Amino acid sequence: MKLWKDPRFCKFLIPSMIGAFLFVIPINQGGNLTIPIAVAANKLLDLMGDHTLTIIWALISISAILTLLHRAFGLPFLKKNPKMDALFGVKGFWFWIRMIGFLFANMIFFGLGPDFIIGDLTGGLVINDLIPILVCVFLLAGLLLALLLNYGLLDFFGALLIKIMRPVFNLPGRSALDCVASWLGDGSIGVLLTSKQYEEGFYSRREATVIATTFSAVSITFSLVVISQVGLEHMFLPFYLVVTLAGIVAAIIVPKLPPLSRIPDTYNTEVPHREDIPNGMTPAQYGLELALNKAGKAPSLKAFFKEGFENVFEMWFGTLPVILAMGTLALIVAEFTPVFKILGMPFIPVYELLQLPEAQLASQTVIVGFADMFLPSVIASSIESEITRFVVAATSVTQLIYMSEIGSIIMGSKIPVSLPKLFIIFLERTIVTLPVVALLAHLIF
Repeated sequence: MKLWKDPRFCKFLIPSMIGAFLFVIPINQGGNLTIPIAVAANKLLDLMGDHTLTIIWALISISAILTLLHRAFGLPFLKKNPKMDALFGVKGFWFWIRMIGFLFANMIFFGLGPDFIIGDLTGGLVINDLIPILVCVFLLAGLLLALLLNYGLLDFFGALLIKIMRPVFNLPGRSALDCVASWLGDGSIGVLLTSKQYEEGFYSRREATVIATTFSAVSITFSLVVISQVGLEHMFLPFYLVVTLAGIVAAIIVPKLPPLSRIPDTYNTEVPHREDIPNGMTPAQYGLELALNKAGKAPSLKAFFKEGFENVFEMWFGTLPVILAMGTLALIVAEFTPVFKILGMPFIPVYELLQLPEAQLASQTVIVGFADMFLPSVIASSIESEITRFVVAATSVTQLIYMSEIGSIIMGSKIPVSLPKLFIIFLERTIVTLPVVALLAHLIF
């Protein structure tokens, strides 16, 4: 049978092309490179307008109230759906984090409580500047990620990229698309894509953790914001080249170190999906076979939207309270305690060894990036040396894990990784990328 006569081919090709256009294909928007799903999320955010805070408060409140009621009474309509039963049946640490998020949301919404919680530098920053766009991204990505996942596109490109991703990074080929979605769109999209792949058995526990903490790259758009904050936007191209090279070095080295190297290659499903090219087949032939088989099992339109809305509810009700709670607590520590300054002191001799001026002030930016990626650039804006400002900005982007967004999203996802391990990975990325960034910066300046 000729390929175009196979009914599975159109079922693979059309949804996959739509998914690729939405999540992977770059477009020019206002002079910036982005992806259509990010543009749509921003348009949706504009439509929310003055109701944005009310919507966020309502979503977090529904999450907490249903969690409390389900824990107390075992709500029958939630028990009927295993996903919803698990979503609202959380216990222990995650139960209390959800309640803290609920408390913070009400304090900020009603303007009650101390400024160190509800102020514009802490809770107000998270709920007004970060969560609104995530609400929109979660809605669109939750509904439409299935276009990448369920119709064969990841299977096809995964097979094509096995011979690159396996030898270099010891990861499945399909993980390259997670990186592209993050790079062109938003790191949160990459984490969501990785989490779904882990749930479905395409990534092992180690692979999912490595991909989420290594390949959920900062978007081009946000990188431009960071370099603009330190007054070096005219150097964006060399800046992003440095970020990319340092990120590749970290992606090769950090997964070979504990704790990532010690995470077992166990799967979330009984039968994992392997990516081994059979003898006598090319990667393209094997990829097409996988894609057609996947498309042949694709869900109906009704099942597509049912799964999509379940994904949206998981992201809204499971992740938003975590982001608000963890992000606010991290920013409180960063803004109102000397913890991050003290932790940054060991980096003073490192900056001096790397021959970077104003080492003491620069050292204060190192660990504070774990709270929020933008904070190092805010601190660095007062540094006079251009090369030091450049290094601080580039290092903050390559650190990748920050609790006001990516870290909290990982913690709220199904990827099993603890907060202490995230901090260790953050430190390792910093130690690996800082010398690379500094060396390249000396070549540029």
